Order: sequence, then structure tokens, then C-alpha cells
Amino acid sequence: MSRLQYERPLIQRISSGIMNKFGTKTEYAPVSHIDGIAVKELIEQYGSPLFVISEKTMRDTYKEANRAFKTRYPKVQFAWSYKTNYINAVCNVFHQEGSWAEVVSGFEYQKALGNGVPGNKIIFNGPDKTDADLISAIKNNSPIHIDHLDELYRLSELAEELKMRPNVAIRVNMDTGIYPMWDRFGFNYENGQAWDAINKIILGDKLEFIGLHSHIGTFMLSPSAYAIAANKLADLALGIKKKFGKSIQYIDMGGGFASKNTLKGAYLPGADTSPGFDVFAEAICTALLNAGFVEKDLPMLVLETGRAMIDEAGFLLGSVIANKRLSDGRRSTIMDFGVNILFTSFWYDHKISPAQDFSTYTEDTVMYGPLCMNIDVVRDHITLPPLKKGDHVVVHTVGAYNMTQWMQFIAMRPAVVMLGVDGKSHLIRKIETIDNITQNEVMPAYLKSFKL
Repeated sequence: MSRLQYERPLIQRISSGIMNKFGTKTEYAPVSHIDGIAVKELIEQYGSPLFVISEKTMRDTYKEANRAFKTRYPKVQFAWSYKTNYINAVCNVFHQEGSWAEVVSGFEYQKALGNGVPGNKIIFNGPDKTDADLISAIKNNSPIHIDHLDELYRLSELAEELKMRPNVAIRVNMDTGIYPMWDRFGFNYENGQAWDAINKIILGDKLEFIGLHSHIGTFMLSPSAYAIAANKLADLALGIKKKFGKSIQYIDMGGGFASKNTLKGAYLPGADTSPGFDVFAEAICTALLNAGFVEKDLPMLVLETGRAMIDEAGFLLGSVIANKRLSDGRRSTIMDFGVNILFTSFWYDHKISPAQDFSTYTEDTVMYGPLCMNIDVVRDHITLPPLKKGDHVVVHTVGAYNMTQWMQFIAMRPAVVMLGVDGKSHLIRKIETIDNITQNEVMPAYLKSFKL
């Protein structure tokens, strides 16, 4: 019989029927397996910390989103947002499901080409496209979403030099009732900037105008804002038809749908407040269908959903380094992962579950990472059972942005594993080594030797 862990006595006032200000405890049962594979075995095989991605969850989520929109609109195309998670294996799961690629830099564009995505199915967004990027996109027949007039003028020059006619759309920003308004990117709808760009493109006759694009915000919880955006883009499309007799090919509503994560400071958990795909689809599709398009001119609806498609498929496994008491008596637990690889902990209260059996006793805990920085806080307050050195935890809903925004700071980045639909774990990104970090460094000859 194993020795039970000592738990110190604690006197705590209980208000029956009223939730304490830190919320209820995270779990009533351990999360010892993910997709049927033991957390402990994954850590033993690949190390700790470890990112884990569920292929089944990815495919199921994609099918759910696809069904929600295609049952409400006749022409729908998803384009996977590379900035959300551009690990090649992740991208290819979505490409296998039928998703195009959506990129915002030359780096991501090259990644999409390298993954085998046809050029005409790579949507090129972003404000910083170099001449080399634009030339590559033109030659590969990719839809180029113009962000500003300088880009429009340069594209026109390149089109003339190459004797080619690039396919272009414009990014449109607008007031959708969400503040602060995202007006940094693209051309404004209300003040006439969008029509100015449209007139320059169509009357300039060097670029092929094929679509309209908007991205109204991130972690959006208001489907009605998308209905407003769809109405305004449809108004532009119908105006183009009336003025120039030209039908655009698509309206791209961007991404921004919220995942099931819980934002810091939120009263209710994200699982209860985040609208599902059906709610977003109803708002967008109804607006487009009722806008006044005749059947032959109905544009394809493009969606660049990233966060809501991958977040719930991602987990971060980690181990306890130590426990200590803070000066005010609070319990603190130090983990082997921190904000360097869990960047989203700055704005999410990630659900964190013990990976082994635990008792009914819980305590408000501050969860820290291992970095020598005071801001390395994974959770400010979380109600957990006591965790001892070597115990494991599972951090939920981390698939979006953490593997593209992670930092090589103080510690090297961990491995990433995909749990396949075949029931096996597959390494999709190796753990970093010191060679990965130093291979691009160059040492001047006069600095190679020293005496201490």
C-alpha cells in the first residue's frame, strides 16, 4: 500500500450556495489519457513539457464548421489560417479535408507552396509583401489581397513589367459595432477608401478584381457583427455590379471566431459563452442570401477560420518542478512550462487538469512557469488539489497561436506530437537542441578565445 500524501489542516469559511471568487475546482477526475493514449507514456517517450494535438478533434471540428456553413449557403470554401498554427502536419490535415491556405507573409506563402497547395488556392493577406513575394504570387496565380495604396500601385507596376494580370481583392475595414474598431488593415468602408481602391483597380485595367475581404476582429463573441460586415461587403459587391457590370468571385469574411477558451476576467467559462459555428453561419449566410444577389452572381463565401478550428485540439503536458508558500500564505506551484511556450496564458484562464488521481482537498493556487521573470504566471488563481514534484498536468485548448508565437527564451522549445486517427502518436516537430539555437550564429575570429 502506497503512503498517502500529507495534507495540512485548513480552516476555511464556506458560503453555502455562493461560488468563491476564484471559481470552482477545475476537475473532479484526472485527465490521464488523451484520445486513449496515456499522458504519462507520452511524457516518458517525448519529454516534458510536450505539445499534443488531436487529429480526430481537428477533423471533427472542421467537419462541424463545414456542415454549419454548407447547409446554409450553396458555395463555401474554407482557407486554413497558417499564422494560427503552421506546423506542416497540422496544415496538411486541414488541406486533406478540403481547406485552401490563407497566409500573411512570404514565409507562410513558401510554407504553403512547400506543402503542395496549388498557387491559385493560396490566399495572400498581410500588409508586408515584398516585391519577391508579389512576383511569386503573381506567377503562381494566387489571389492577392491588397492592404494599402502603396501595394496597389506596386502591383500595377509589376503587372506591367511581367506582362501578367494578377488576381486581386481588397481588404475592407468597417464599423460593425465592435470597439475598438479594427481599422489598421485595408480600406475603410464608411469614408469611401474602399470605393477609391475599387475604382483605381477596375479603371486602371492592369489587375483582375475578383473579391472582397474583411477581418473584423479576433475572439469575436458577437455573430451580429459578422452580419453587419457581410451586409457591407455585399453592398460593395452589388455596387460594383451596378457600376461596372462586373460580378466578383468571392466574399471572404476572414476569421476571428471565438474558441471555447475562457478570457481572463470573464464571469462565465468560454464553453458556455462562445457561439458555435451554427450561430456564426446563420448570421453570415442569412445576410448574404438576403442582400439582393441574383443566383448567377451569388459570390463564393470564403472563411479563414483558425482559432476556433484548432484550439480545442491542442494540449500542453507538463510536470511539477516544486511547491512553495508565498509571503501572503498562498500556495504556489512551479511548472516546467511558462509563458515562453504558453503565450496565450496572458489573456486566457486555461483549464488545467491533474493527470493522476487526487483527493477531494483543493486549494487556491498560483501556477508559475520556470522562467526567471516575475511575469511568468500561467494562472493567477486556480483551484487545484495539492500537486507534488513530478506530478503531471494537462493544459487544455492551446492549439491556436502557441506553436507560432512561442519564444526561444531561457529554455528550448518542446516537441510536438500528433495523436493520429490510427490510435498512435506521431512526432511532428522535434524538440529543440543547442545546435538548433547556435547554428545561425557567427563568431568573429577575434572573439573565439579568451582567458578568465
